[in-house]
This record gives sequence, C-alpha cells and structure tokens, in this order.
Amino acid sequence: MESKYKRILLKISGESLSGNKKSGIDFDEVLKIGESIKKCTELGIQIGVVVGGGNFWRGRSSGKMDRTRADHMGMMATVINSLGLADALEQLNLDVRVQTAISMQQIAEPYIRNKAVRHLEKGRIVIFGCGTGSPFFSTDTAASLRAAEIGAQIIFKATNTDGIYDSDPATNKNAKKYDYITYEKILSKDLKVMDSTATSMCKDNNIPILVFSIKDPQNIVRAAKGEIIGTIVKS
Repeated sequence: MESKYKRILLKISGESLSGNKKSGIDFDEVLKIGESIKKCTELGIQIGVVVGGGNFWRGRSSGKMDRTRADHMGMMATVINSLGLADALEQLNLDVRVQTAISMQQIAEPYIRNKAVRHLEKGRIVIFGCGTGSPFFSTDTAASLRAAEIGAQIIFKATNTDGIYDSDPATNKNAKKYDYITYEKILSKDLKVMDSTATSMCKDNNIPILVFSIKDPQNIVRAAKGEIIGTIVKS
C-alpha cells in the first residue's frame, strides 16, 4: 500500500520517549518509534521530526526561574531527545541528520532550511532540535514553523491521547472525541491540543494536523497510509 503523503512533519512529545519510566529515555521505546518511522520511509515518505523535551524539563513549569533561561534549558532537553532518536534510527540503518536552531556544531548541524530540504529529497530523516531557537515558543510552534518551511503536507502530532476531546478525557469520562475539527474551533474553545500560536500558524499556512496516540507506535504507519485514526484538524 502506498502512502497518502510525500512529505510529513512528525511531532513527538518528549514523554513518549520515556515509556513507562515517566522521565528520561527508554531506549526500547525509542526503537519502537524508530521502527515505525522506518516503515514510513519504506513507503517513500520524506520525514522531518520535531521532538519535545518534557521528559527532562519544561520551561513554563520552572516556577521562580527566569523564563528565558528556563526555556533555553528546555531547548537543551530537546537536543538530548533528538540525539537519542537519531541513534535509534541509525541503528535501524536509516540516514539521519540532526539540525538545531541554536548552534552547537560539535554535535549537530545548524538549522538551514535549504539544507534540510535537500536532506529530505535525498531520503534522509531530519530531526529538528531546540524548538524555534527562541524562548516563549513551544515545540508545537516549532513543528508548525518547520512544517511550513519544508513544505510538509501535514503535521502528525503523536501524543498520549487518541485524538482531540471537548474536555480532558482523563478527568471527564463523558468527554466527546472529535473525528474532525477546524482550527477556528480549537482557538475559540481554547482546546489544549496545541498552543494558539502553533494552531494559528497552521491555519494561516493551511497545514492540516492529525492528532493520534503514540502509545501504539504503529499508528504512525497507519496515519501515513491514510487510515482513519485520531482527529484531523483543518479548515
């Protein structure tokens, strides 16, 4: 079966890399995610990846710490995750490049849009670290920005829930799941699937978002094949 997409931006939460450990990296779990990414490449898909850092650090939850410095620490956490994911993909014999929005040339390439696109065209997976490189922006916003820059057809937002609900399904057993929702409804209802900056950027650039659970990493492959899972966000 062929893929529905030629180029995607996969957004993975930091927590998904920690598995049952709840923090840090569970490399067995990372390998499972890597195996699903590999299957997507075998379908001919070009893949860019943005990884969060919440399994190590969250800048917005840093209490009395200066927010700018706390966010810079969060960016470093995304680099740890990016390198861990890159290692797993390389162990699966995939060609990978890590690019960071903050220069750290000893361990990764600096983010250069044209170079990233060229890597993708050559079949390499590109992992984007350090978010946008600026404080006060989430890695969801980084995913929206990179998706627009590389011309991704869709953002796959792989989370711990199986889609978007009208309220938190963890606290409300009657929460209603959406199969489809518009950017405008997410913004007007202040649903916490992505921050408003990320949602607005996708809306302005007409980039669909597919939100689904990564608890089963094979959902990445199902989504790539166009199977109906999770919640689709578009106009």
